[in-house]
Amino acid sequence: MTVDDAPALLRRMMEAAIAAADPATVLARHLPEKPKGRCIVIGAGKSAAAMALAVERAWPDVDLSGVVVTRYGHGVPTRRITVREASHPVPDAAGLAAAQEILRIAKSAGPDDLVLALISGGGSSLMPLPVPPLTLEDKIVVNRLLLRSGLTIEDMNRVRRRLSMIKGGGLALAAAPARLVTLAISDVPGDDSAAIASGPTVPDPTAGEDLTHLADRLRPDLPLAAREVLTAAPEPAARFDADYRMIATPKTSLEAAADVARAAGIRPVLLGDALEGEARELGIVMAGIAKSVAQHGFPAPAPAVLLSGGETTVSIGAAKPGRGGRNTEFLLSLAVASQGHKRIHAVAVDTDGIDGTEDAAGALIGPDMLKQATDLGLDAKTFLAGHDSYSLFDATGDLIRTGPTLTNVNDFRAVMIL
Repeated sequence: MTVDDAPALLRRMMEAAIAAADPATVLARHLPEKPKGRCIVIGAGKSAAAMALAVERAWPDVDLSGVVVTRYGHGVPTRRITVREASHPVPDAAGLAAAQEILRIAKSAGPDDLVLALISGGGSSLMPLPVPPLTLEDKIVVNRLLLRSGLTIEDMNRVRRRLSMIKGGGLALAAAPARLVTLAISDVPGDDSAAIASGPTVPDPTAGEDLTHLADRLRPDLPLAAREVLTAAPEPAARFDADYRMIATPKTSLEAAADVARAAGIRPVLLGDALEGEARELGIVMAGIAKSVAQHGFPAPAPAVLLSGGETTVSIGAAKPGRGGRNTEFLLSLAVASQGHKRIHAVAVDTDGIDGTEDAAGALIGPDMLKQATDLGLDAKTFLAGHDSYSLFDATGDLIRTGPTLTNVNDFRAVMIL
């Protein structure tokens, strides 16, 4: 393995991780027994349309109908299942209309029907149905507050479930008494079914918790109606059985990337699929581990690759931020902290193909990235401080643009030490 081979190998690892979560290849084997009557398909998420198409192809002889909603630009042509598109990460009127349609269809299911719920990351904002007296405008404000709050994804989902009529099991209750089977692609730490799209088909495990402390974290801009709901006396969760099947997870994607590394003679070190925290802080930590591998052969001798998944956060202060997502910010922090170490290469992407709100999935960097930036008259530390990682990597040519991948198992990070 040479330095020149590193970028291509990192790309192959990334592609293997994404392919391992492709509904076209993984969904069919998780389907339940074919129903004797109707199969009503509902769902939401960045992969919902691709999952719907996979169901149609697997069951050409089944009476299929239904509606799923996905992100703008993530739709695919289907024949029997209607695909709606809406906004992500901030909800819009199209998402509200789709949520109302999906709930109405779920309620139409009878005891002899099978309701198949296709759930993936992004479903929370794509299927907004606020609890009265909240309005869609209130939910939009809350969503924006959450995205810049620095809260963990678990706490964000606590808030989202409490403010929704469809999340936290609401969709499952609407589908009763029909048989309900959920097929899910996990994008959350620990593959928590209550967190994927905020758990529309599973009981809310935090229904009885006091969320006043989270309402306080979102002040002073939290809408009054939202604060009233979050601080009201909580009610216990509805209890019901859930047939919930994970068809793809961050762990399986990391293992697929590890197989590619082994085949190339690189030792994979799986650090976990649920790494959280500030993106720039994780970049510093990962740089330290990479330098330890290079200098001391610990926790593994080089050549090795550090593989991890999970969802970091980027907390924005009062200053107007530049352009970037959590993966490019992680990489820029890693590059600055490793000081252009000649043996360290890395890739980090959001597996849905969109890092934050930009048109890139992430970026790929090598030892010469900082020098390239300097030669262009750009100071990496200044761009990092301004949360402007996208702009820097765009200038150096290191961005990765995959377009929508139609799946989502959260972030994929690989730091290779030669």
